[in-house]
Amino acid sequence: MKRILGAMALLMSGTAMAHAEGELFLYNWGNYTSPEMIKKFEEKYGVKVTITDFDSNDTALAKVEAGASGFDLVVPSAGFVGIYAEKGLIQKLDLSKLPNHKNIAPEWMNVEWDPGREWSIPWQWGSTGMSVNVKDYSGDINTSDIFMNPPAELVGKINVIPEMGDVMALATMWAGGEVCSEDPAVMKKVRDALLAAKPKWMSMDYSTVEKMINHDYAATVDWNGSAMRARLGNPDVAYGYPKEGYGLWMDNVVLLADAKNVDNAYLFLDFIMEPENAAALSAFARYANGIAGSDAFMPEDMKAAPEIITPAEFADKGHFVTVCTGKALEYQTAIWTELQK
Repeated sequence: MKRILGAMALLMSGTAMAHAEGELFLYNWGNYTSPEMIKKFEEKYGVKVTITDFDSNDTALAKVEAGASGFDLVVPSAGFVGIYAEKGLIQKLDLSKLPNHKNIAPEWMNVEWDPGREWSIPWQWGSTGMSVNVKDYSGDINTSDIFMNPPAELVGKINVIPEMGDVMALATMWAGGEVCSEDPAVMKKVRDALLAAKPKWMSMDYSTVEKMINHDYAATVDWNGSAMRARLGNPDVAYGYPKEGYGLWMDNVVLLADAKNVDNAYLFLDFIMEPENAAALSAFARYANGIAGSDAFMPEDMKAAPEIITPAEFADKGHFVTVCTGKALEYQTAIWTELQK
C-alpha cells in the first residue's frame, strides 16, 4: 500500500510540475544561453525566463552579495561556488527534486569545489587560450607570448579579456610559475611583463566573437567556445593552446538563498541535465558540458573541432583554474589593479 500511495503521490507531483507557471530569473554570462533551449523550457512548463547578463565573476558576486538581486539562479565559475556557499548566498540543493542529477558525468560529480554536487550542477566547461587571425600572423599561435610579449605584426591589434583569474593564470604559467604562485620572483616577472605589454594591446574587452569575425582584432586572449564561434564566421581565425600552460574552467548553476521562484528553478535545473538540452546549450555557446549522454545530440561540427578536441601535444598543458587565496591572491589583485590604471 505504501508503494502504491507513494507512486500516486509522485504521479500527482509530476503532473503539477508539468503545469508550472510563473517566472524564473537567471543571472548568467552574456551570450551564453541558448534561446532555443529557453523557448523549449518555457513552452513545456509555462514559465517565463528572464536572463540578465554579467561580464565577470566579480561583478556577479558583488551584485548578489548586495542583496535583493531578484535572481533565482546564477552561473559562477568553479572557484566561486565555494565563495557563494561560505557567504550564505546559495542554498544546498534538494537532490530529490532533481531526478536527472544522475546524468552528471562521473568526472564532473565529485569535483574539488563541490563534492557530490550538493550546491551546483554543471553548465559548460572549456579552456582559455589564444584566438588569432592567421592572415595577420603566421608565427606560432600556441604561446602566451602573443599577449605577454607581442610580436611586431600584432602590436596594437590585440585584445585581452578583462577576467583576472584567467589572464593571471596564463601570465603566471608563461612566467614559469604555478597557477596560484606565491613566489615573489615569479610574480614580479608577471607584473613587469604585463605592464610592458599593455601599451601594445588594443583593448581589454569581453566581446571577442563578432570582433574576431569582423577583423577588428587580429588576436585575443579567448575562451575556446568563443574561438570556435569566431572561426565559423571567419575561417581565418585559429585557436592556440599556450605551450607554457593554459587554463581549464567550468561554469556551474547555483540556486540563490533568497530565490523567489524555487520550484521553477528546480524545474530548470533538472531540465538542463537532460542530455538533449545540455547539448543545446553546447550547440549555442560551443563549449563542452558535464552531462553524460549529451554527445549523441551534439552538432557534428563540434565532434572533431580543434577548439573542443585538444591536440595530444597540448593535452597535459591544461591546468584547472580556481580562485587563488592568501599571498597568491594578494599578488594577483595588486598586479591586476595596477594593470587597470
